[in-house]
Amino acid sequence: MATKIDKEACREAYNLVRDDNTEINWASFVYDGSTIIPGGQGTEYSEFKSQCTDDVRLFGFVRITTGDAMSKRAKFTLITWIGENVSGLQRAKISTDKTLVKDIVQNFAKEFMISDPRELEEDYIRNELKKAGGANYDAQTE
Repeated sequence: MATKIDKEACREAYNLVRDDNTEINWASFVYDGSTIIPGGQGTEYSEFKSQCTDDVRLFGFVRITTGDAMSKRAKFTLITWIGENVSGLQRAKISTDKTLVKDIVQNFAKEFMISDPRELEEDYIRNELKKAGGANYDAQTE
């Protein structure tokens, strides 16, 4: 059965993360049968991380504040999580299913495909976003 996505609900969750006037800084998109739906949202990255278990595949749209002494800015990332115990068929489908998510989640600085929990560490994601972000005046003090 072909995967579908609840476009309106997912777009609403995406827009909450993008909105500077909310505290929401992450949203997840999970599978409900063969439909991708919003799986949660929140203000703490650890809440998002706790959804990424060994038997789950999901997509996360995350806002991380980066910057240096000269400026602070929000950077966005799309994270595809594939748990260690996800079946081969489900692993294969996630690449094509991601195109449905990318129809909604269109603005992000970097994309990650992660199955190792260590790569979910917030500092790792932040450092990768910094590398993708251009000028880094903090590098002069290191």
